[in-house]
Amino acid sequence: MSVDSVVVSFKQRVGHKLRLNRRMRQNITGYIFILPWLISLIVFSMYPIMASFYYSGTDYTIMNTPTWVGLKQYEAMFTKDPLYWVSVYNSLYYALLAVPLQLVFALALALLLNTNVRGVGMFRTIYYLPSLVPVVAATIMFAFLFDTRYGLINEGLNLIGLPSFGWLKSATWSKPALVIMSLWGATGWQMLIFLAAIKEIPKVYYEAAMVDGANAWQRLVKITIPLVTPALLFNLIMGVIESFQVFSSAFIATATGGGSTASSGGPLNSLLVYLLLLYRYAFRYFQMGYASAMAVVLFIALVVITFLLFRFSGRWVFYEGAMRR
Repeated sequence: MSVDSVVVSFKQRVGHKLRLNRRMRQNITGYIFILPWLISLIVFSMYPIMASFYYSGTDYTIMNTPTWVGLKQYEAMFTKDPLYWVSVYNSLYYALLAVPLQLVFALALALLLNTNVRGVGMFRTIYYLPSLVPVVAATIMFAFLFDTRYGLINEGLNLIGLPSFGWLKSATWSKPALVIMSLWGATGWQMLIFLAAIKEIPKVYYEAAMVDGANAWQRLVKITIPLVTPALLFNLIMGVIESFQVFSSAFIATATGGGSTASSGGPLNSLLVYLLLLYRYAFRYFQMGYASAMAVVLFIALVVITFLLFRFSGRWVFYEGAMRR
């Protein structure tokens, strides 16, 4: 082996070690920056999730030490608790009604605000502001609007010749009232995501379509909607997760509407959504084992739903520059 080859090999090894050391320093610096987030993730997310899995197999009421009972909490939940299935029905009702309406309204607003009319920035701000309003304040405001005697909504219906509705005091109309609240609060941030996706569509697509004689509806169906499907998928997943985790609005509405106290479930338990029942078992009856089992079932259900949405998204989500699967 010649001296030159030895020198070259030595330089290569030294350079490789220097690159590794530089990369390690960069990685360490990055981990230091994200350390607060990692600590909060472990302490406030990962640990509670793991603890819920453990406590779901125990009989735990805070006052006593956890006693392992296996799957008895799940057996009681699925076979002996009628209120559990009421809460499942209410949450499914809310999700199946609220999520599609939120997507339609948000996309329609994004299309309307994707114009160059004067003052469009002000309108974008106005439509986004409800997303910044705290849920408690928004729910109390809507409770006054939905009031059966003096509410502005019933007054407006009467002015145009329509009958009044019971809204939060009616078992039939309480869940639609909750959906209307969600439209006011959740449409803003979804509209913003749709608007950003629409802005990213190259204008040459529309110009080429107009040259070929495509009208506004054809451009919407053939260009805009296919190219915003990634944003649609994101909003759909986030909307589904939020719809099954709705709590604050139902909690407050049960007290201001048909329920005597918060978490009562509203008229005929029509507002007893899943998390409201979980809250009742955990913080009113202190059945932490049972509440943990409910949390585990909700966690698994959301993971499965999210997986299925991703699994079948290739059939309808179009990514620019990529072929459909």
